[in-house]
Amino acid sequence: MAMKRAASSATRSLLSSSSSTFSRNLHAPAERKKIVGVFYKGNEYAKLNPNFVGCVEGALGIREWLESKGHQYIVTDDKEGSNSELDKHLPDAHVLISTPFHPAYVTAERIKKAKNLELLLTAGIGSDHVDLKAAAEAGLTVAEITGSNVVSVAEDELLRILVLVRNFLPGYHQAVNGEWNVAGIAHRAYDLEGKTIGTVGAGRIGKLLLQRLKPFNCNLLYYDRLKMNAELEKEIGAKFEEDLDAMLPKCDVIVINMPLTEQTRGLFDKNRIAKCKKGVVIVNNARGAIMDTQAIADACTSGHVAGYGGDVWPVQPAPKDHPWRFMPNHAMTPHISGTTIDAQLRYAAGVKDMLDRHFRGEDFPEQNYIVKEGQLATQYR
Repeated sequence: MAMKRAASSATRSLLSSSSSTFSRNLHAPAERKKIVGVFYKGNEYAKLNPNFVGCVEGALGIREWLESKGHQYIVTDDKEGSNSELDKHLPDAHVLISTPFHPAYVTAERIKKAKNLELLLTAGIGSDHVDLKAAAEAGLTVAEITGSNVVSVAEDELLRILVLVRNFLPGYHQAVNGEWNVAGIAHRAYDLEGKTIGTVGAGRIGKLLLQRLKPFNCNLLYYDRLKMNAELEKEIGAKFEEDLDAMLPKCDVIVINMPLTEQTRGLFDKNRIAKCKKGVVIVNNARGAIMDTQAIADACTSGHVAGYGGDVWPVQPAPKDHPWRFMPNHAMTPHISGTTIDAQLRYAAGVKDMLDRHFRGEDFPEQNYIVKEGQLATQYR
């Protein structure tokens, strides 16, 4: 745990013996903190649901609590460029809260400017918008609300699998456009039953997806750095694959469930996509940069990939001219899978709990750390 910057020399003396040279000083619980939150704007939708807390207007529902304790809470959606509200408030911020859905990209340059920064919190899961190496070197703590939206994402993955396998979208567009062409849908619509589905990564979300797929009577495969325990593997009915490239040609559907790291960035390039079965469906709710952008667009255009769906893009918000917007047979949306109302309430509660622990100088649940005392969590190494 990082050493707190105390209000008295006696407190400093007490805490210094357990401090880490990797960690920036934390302040005493009574000291006023500046917390900056970066979220997407709710606009006209903000007032439609009192539980819509994940937007700027909702501010995670913690404004009154923070201000009652004397802290300053700045919330914005303006995160791009050196003149942004984020950059304006970073130099004296103690805590930065961001989300994967509207990520504040915390670069090494921004970290250098943030002299008072102690804690980077992700309201959700996935902290690749932070330069983790720079954060570790600066002695920052990086943490997220592990498990807060895994059900939400797994359910969304199942939705996109069905949308693509059943060729749902052309039918929807026909209904909207006043058309009726059954053949235009049916010629490439399939049942899910009996298909081979492989997940690349079988952590919390991957396991939940496999459990939800079991009733569909599919052939389930998974590739991961860790093998499930035998009892869970038997319960789910999934088979472990040691070699990713050997698994890919077996799969009718491939789902990406791994974090974005230096090792996984661009993992699915032109050569790896070519190893997939012709007509494969790919669903990616993990991170867009795991895919080679143009390679996916080309594979969808050629038909080698029969459909690609997901809610993650290499940069978010995605540019209006991004090639994934225009490729055929896609089921892309903005980054929404992990920010259902239920998920928002879970990660908002998690943020409040972790801020409270931080103010008190207490440790977080171990699984929530991404960077602690200069060390990266194993999945990011």
